[in-house]
Parts: sequence; C-alpha cells; structure tokens
Amino acid sequence: MKSKLMSLFTLLLSLVVLAACGGSGDAPPAQAPADNGQAAAPAESGEGVTITMWTKEGEADNSLQFVKSLADEFAKANPNIKIEVVKKKDVEELREDFQTSALAGSSPDLLWTVNDHAGPFTVAELIQPVDDLFDLAKFVPGAVEAVKLDGQTWGVPISTGNHLMLYYNKDLMPEPPANTDELIAKGQEVSGDATPLVFNQTEAFWLVPWLGGFGGQVFAEDGVTPTLDTPAMVDTLNFLHQIKFTDKIIPPESDYDTADTLFKEGKAAMIINGDWTLSAYVDTLGDKLGVARIPQVSATGEWPKPYTAGTYFMIPAAVEGAKLDAVKAFIDYVTSKDTQLQQVAELKRLPSLQEALDDPSISNDPQLAGVIDQLQVGTGMPAVLEMRCNWDAMKPEMQAVLADQKSAEDAAKAMQEAAVNCIKTLE
Repeated sequence: MKSKLMSLFTLLLSLVVLAACGGSGDAPPAQAPADNGQAAAPAESGEGVTITMWTKEGEADNSLQFVKSLADEFAKANPNIKIEVVKKKDVEELREDFQTSALAGSSPDLLWTVNDHAGPFTVAELIQPVDDLFDLAKFVPGAVEAVKLDGQTWGVPISTGNHLMLYYNKDLMPEPPANTDELIAKGQEVSGDATPLVFNQTEAFWLVPWLGGFGGQVFAEDGVTPTLDTPAMVDTLNFLHQIKFTDKIIPPESDYDTADTLFKEGKAAMIINGDWTLSAYVDTLGDKLGVARIPQVSATGEWPKPYTAGTYFMIPAAVEGAKLDAVKAFIDYVTSKDTQLQQVAELKRLPSLQEALDDPSISNDPQLAGVIDQLQVGTGMPAVLEMRCNWDAMKPEMQAVLADQKSAEDAAKAMQEAAVNCIKTLE
C-alpha cells in the first residue's frame, strides 16, 4: 500500500476525471426516511451540527440550485443540522482540493461527486466504506457496482446513468439511425449547412462506447490489465477515421463545447452526449428533441456500450459521531423516493433508488425512456486507479488518429505501451 500510495500523488497531478451529468412539483418532506418508509423525526435537539459538503454540480443546468434547495429543506426539518454547500469548479478541482485538505486533516464532511474518485480516494485511504451504514440493496445494482472496490462499496448513489447516448433534432433527422450503415447513409442525406453528427473528439470517453460495439474492452478479466492493442480497438479507430475523412459526417474538429453549441443552435442533426445535458436540450429543442441508443455497429451486430455510473455521496474517513449521524440522515433524505422523483422532474436525471426508477412517471416520459433504453446496453465504468492510466493512454492516440496523423494500428500499440508503463508506476 505504501509504495502505491506514494506513486499515487505523482499520477494524480495529471488526473482528469470525466464527468458530468422537466417538470415541477412540491418539495417532499425534508426528513430522512425510516426503514418503514415513513419520514423519520428530526434529529434530537442539542448542540447544532454543521456539515460542509463539496459538490461538483454547476449552475448551467440548475443542478447546483437543486442541491442547495435540498440542503435548505433538510435543515428546515432538522433545525440542529446545517448543510453548507461548497461548489467546486469541476470534478478535477474537487478531487485535488479534497486530497490536499484530507491529508492536512481539514477535509469537508461529505462529497457529492462521481464514481471515478473512488479509486484514488480508497488507495489514499481518504474515504470510508458505506456497506454497514446504508441498505444498498434498495439501489439500482449497476449504480452500486460502479463504486465497489476490493469487496467494499465506497459511495451511495444519488443518480444513475451518467452515460452517453444519441440525441437528434427531429427537424433535421426525423428518425434515428438504427445502425452504423444507416448512420452514414442518413448523415449524408442531411441537407443545408447542418452537420450530420457531432461529439467530443478530444476525450476517450466518447471512444469507449464504439470500442464495446466492436467487441472490445479496456481491461482483461482481472479488471486491471490493459487490453488496448486489440483488433477491436483498431476497428474502432478505423471507424471513427472513416466517418470523418471518408464519409464526412462529422466535422473536421469539435471539442465538447463546440459540439454542444452546434446541436443547441440547430446546426447539427445529431449529437452523442451524456444524460447530464438532457434537461438543457429539452429546454432548447422541446418536442423536436429525440433520444435514442447510439446506433448498432453493423459490422458486428453489437450495440455500443457507453460507460454508466452516476453521481455519488462519498464520506471522508475522518467523519464520525454526531457528524456521521447527520450525514447519514441527509443522505437518506436525498435518496428517498420523493426526493429522487423531484430530481427527475427538475434535472431529468435517472434516480438511483430502484423504487423510484420503476415509477410510471419515468417510464411514460418518451425522452427518459430513451435514456433508460441506452442504459440497458451500457457497462459499468471501472473505478480502479488503473483506469486513469487507460484514459491518459487512449486520449492522445485517439486524437492523433482523428487528426489523420497516425494509423489505427500504431495508435493502438502506443495506447497499450503507455497504459502498461503508467500502471508500473503504481506498483
């Protein structure tokens, strides 16, 4: 553990975590639900407890406002508990600041973050397992699996999904393509100045679904040995190169913001993006917005397999006593059925609570139905520290192929070598 911990700090300097991310209704009772499903009584009166919670949620999609409203409502029902919400710029800043503060003995009391953090935080022993603190059987199994390491669970899911899917503008693409042959054919029929398909060409998070569709995965069966130099990776990279330079259905360049803007402005017929932006697209396109699976890979008959996870509560290792009791009560409140359905209504995010996910209000929403449909063929994002090595290895090589600067074969070999060398530094 000691050697792995020491090397962790070098690796974490370059860690870039990929994140990210209705109607209305009356706010639910802001009290933690008891085991019988009824609202629990507010915490016993006594000395007040202040909980500092760091969150990665932002203002653009109103998610930060939602988090603050939950904290306020909970505090009203539990007057001796105050939740101070601290917004971090992004998940990378949250990770870096938490590591620094935890090692200095001044960490926050609760984190609202992403599953990627479980790997580095557990290696550094900065968070505590939650298996004995909550009934994890009530949550969507895939959401819980995404934060399991070494036989323990390191986070409580708030939402499930956080996965990529296909959005389409019905004015430009009346029906979504069912497979990649249709994707190319329909894309080339898009008229005017609109771009057929856009996505973030700079991050490997957008490469992984296609890799799954071509029959590949980033780790061997042991879950830590990279498998990047494979025929599946070569086929994936060649496919992305083909749709850019031969079929010309994606633009010469596009990062996240460029792709997002093109779609919102009606200048792109389709975009591959995450569930975190569904609410914003509904606000922009309304009934013109369609949501579907990323098209099936015609060459293999396999569906692309985007990584799935969600957002999570993680509890710092130092939290105990009255603060831990308050943290548990707040987590129970946020993951109660009423609050989970409120999250769906306000943020268009799928709930982590299985009972809420099964609610008819979700299955009857055509856009959320598309999100759930894509979720069915997703695969859990690995939370192991070695995954960071894979991300860092895949990113530049994917970019080189999409810049027409390297062959798919050479890129796959370079990915594997870089990932293996990176993991050696963790030993």
